[in-house]
Order: sequence, then structure tokens, then C-alpha cells
Amino acid sequence: MAHFLGLFRNALDQVGRFRRHDDGAMALFVALASVPIIFAVGAGVDYSAANMAKAKLQAVADAAALAAVDHTEITDTSTNAQTVATTVFNSEATNLKNVTINNVTVTVTDGSAGRTAVVSYSATKTNTFMGVMGIQTTTVNGTATAQAGLSVNINFYLLLDNSPSMDIAATSAGIQTMVNNTSAQGGCAFACHESDPAADNLGNPNGEDNYTLAQKLGVVTRIQNLASATQSMATTAAATEGSNTSQYQMAIYTFANNGLSTIQALTSNLATAKTAAGNINVLEVYKNNWLTSTNNNSDMDTNFETAMSQINGIMPNPGLGTPTSTPQEVLFIVSDGVDDEANTSCSQPLSGSNRCQQPFNTAWCTTIKNRGIQIAVLYTEYLPLTTNSWYNSWVAPYQSQIAANMESCASTGMFFQVTTDGDITAAMQALFGQAIATARLTN
Repeated sequence: MAHFLGLFRNALDQVGRFRRHDDGAMALFVALASVPIIFAVGAGVDYSAANMAKAKLQAVADAAALAAVDHTEITDTSTNAQTVATTVFNSEATNLKNVTINNVTVTVTDGSAGRTAVVSYSATKTNTFMGVMGIQTTTVNGTATAQAGLSVNINFYLLLDNSPSMDIAATSAGIQTMVNNTSAQGGCAFACHESDPAADNLGNPNGEDNYTLAQKLGVVTRIQNLASATQSMATTAAATEGSNTSQYQMAIYTFANNGLSTIQALTSNLATAKTAAGNINVLEVYKNNWLTSTNNNSDMDTNFETAMSQINGIMPNPGLGTPTSTPQEVLFIVSDGVDDEANTSCSQPLSGSNRCQQPFNTAWCTTIKNRGIQIAVLYTEYLPLTTNSWYNSWVAPYQSQIAANMESCASTGMFFQVTTDGDITAAMQALFGQAIATARLTN
């Protein structure tokens, strides 16, 4: 730069000398003609320097915009992210020589598409050659934009059916083993849990209930698979929130009889939730038809509507799930989809009673979805037991309706069905992944 400036000044001196000698007319003409060329070269050098300064400022602006949406700052508020981006720009821009920052504006907004950070700046670059002509500075302007999807904080509420029908053997082989070893009962595939099995004359060794028998036979039941699947889901949730900077909380409830049982209240400690999920177990009754020794409830041990009413009262209204909003809410329901309750308006009541076995009433599903809460449904197929007279009389007539009914309860794309021999763990993982994928920010 100094070399070009020296040439420029020497050219001006030459013009002066040529003007003082008459015999230098031609040389004077050449010298005068070279002046605009030199000026043009000098302007080009200043223009190049200004462009270089703009490139450096643009890199600084890019870094500032990215700072507002990086994996750390994306979990903070937009206001704090704006402050961080401004600080990054100012700290880097001060290192540029012969550049004066006139103005910098940082805007960070959170919306349905995620977070957008816009950094705009205006600066002046001191000229060297053009300064001789009275043009002291060159103005440079620029804008940088960065976008990223916001982390979405979600509360997961698990509503798990632990009624006696969920304690059926989990595999075809297990079902056959149970049937083969309960001939005194006519062959029973359910590992029903009873505190006084002797009262039912089950015919099992040592008077034990089918629950204990299944354990001795090494038969894994559906409820056991559900417990381990819930633990796996807690593990996956912990790993997922760590990788995408979201924050997840989990609550676990079972339902049977006439209400919820709390396995784990809402917690952000997913390791605690995993440990608690190990306590998921089938409802223990006193004996056939008796919930307790003083409550003959005729085995009406599944009331979906009451459970949904109660869980609806527990779940708060969902928010956007952003750092400045309340979390989104997702309700997981795992069940075989059949009510067994006292219901005077039952379409097919059992003879001579108000006992009703029928597909779940999904009115509460609609109520909850209308609140903006997503519902994920895992339907563990109610096994068609065609050799069982009770099934043939009271469940078979609506067997084909159960799956469709459960799917109608779910939010769009949030339904999964597992049949006998199916993998409940894989199904719950798939539903969890779908819940994460479909979590959306809404204004």
C-alpha cells in the first residue's frame, strides 16, 4: 500500500516539473494522461480493501448469528440469545484495523419454524488513495441469517392398563403352556393374581394362583413385557433429550378397577422413572369376582373412562415447549381396549346385571386432544380366545371394533398395534420416536 502511495505522489511531482520546462510538452502530456490511471488504480486498491473488510465483517456476523442458534443457546430465551450474538459480533469486530462499526442490529425470533437470528451491520473503512481526493471512507453493509429448529420440551404421561386381561401370556408358546397346565380350570391363558386362590379351587400345585404358576413355569406375561418396555422408553428418553437439548419429564400411572395408581409422579429424573417402572404389575384381586374380601365387584376391573377423566385433571394445558413456554404434553395409552365396568347404558350388558364389557368410550380422548395434547396409543390386541365360552358370548361380538376404536383415540399417526408374539418394547420405542418427530411449535 505504501509503495502505491509513493508512486502516486511521485507522479504528481513529475507533473509539476514538466510544467516548469517548455521542452517537456510531450512528457507533460504523458504525465497528465497517467494521473487518472493512477487514480483509478488507487481507487481499485481502496475498493479491494473495503471488500476485504466486508468479507471479514460478514464472517463475524455469521458467527454471531450462529451463536444465537447453536446447541447451547437454543435452550435459552430469544432475549438472552440476542445478547450473546451482539456480544460475539462486537468482540470480534473490534479486531479489524481501519474499520469503524457504525451500527449493529441483532434480532432473534422464535416461531413455528424454529429460531431465526438476523445480524445486520453498517461500518466504514478508511481509504488510503481516495482520501487524497477527499473521499476519506467507504461504507460497507451486510446481513447474516441463521436458523435452527428449537428444542421442544415435552411431558410424557403414561397411562398403562394393568387389569387382569393384561396378564395373559405374551407369546403363543406361553399361552399354550398356561393352557396345558391349568386343565382343572378348563385351560386358562391368563396369569390372574389372587391373594386367596384357595377359595377358587384352581387346582394348581400347592393351591397357588395362576400368577405364581406362570412364574414357576417361566411364562412371560404381557404386563411383564410392558414393565420392561416402559423402562426402555425411559432410557431412550434420557438419551434423546441429551442429544437434541430438549428436556423431557415422565409420569407413570396404571389403571384398573375404578381409578389410577401412581407408579411415578411427573419427574425430570428419567433414571428415577425407569426404576419406578419396574414396579408395574397386574392388579391383584382377592378371588374370582371379588376385588377384596369385602368387595364383590363381579370382576369389573377395567374402567377406562374414569382413568381418562382423572388423567385429564392431572395434565396441565400444554405450551409450545420452548424455553420461554410451558412444555408440550403427550399422553401414552397402552391397553387391550376392553372396558369391564358397571354401566347402565351399556349396549350389550351381561345377562341379569349392569356389568358391561365393550370397547372403550373415546369421548375423553376427544376432550384431551381438543386441549392440544397429543395421544399415542399402543393397542395390545385383545386375544381372540375362541375356545373360551365367556369370550365367545361377551367379547367376540365386538372383537373387530376394538382396534378401530383404539386408533380413533390416538392422534394422527400415533397408533400402533401389537399382536401375540409382538414386541411391545419396539412398539413403544416407535411411538416415542413418532411423538418426538411430530412435536411441533405452534404460535
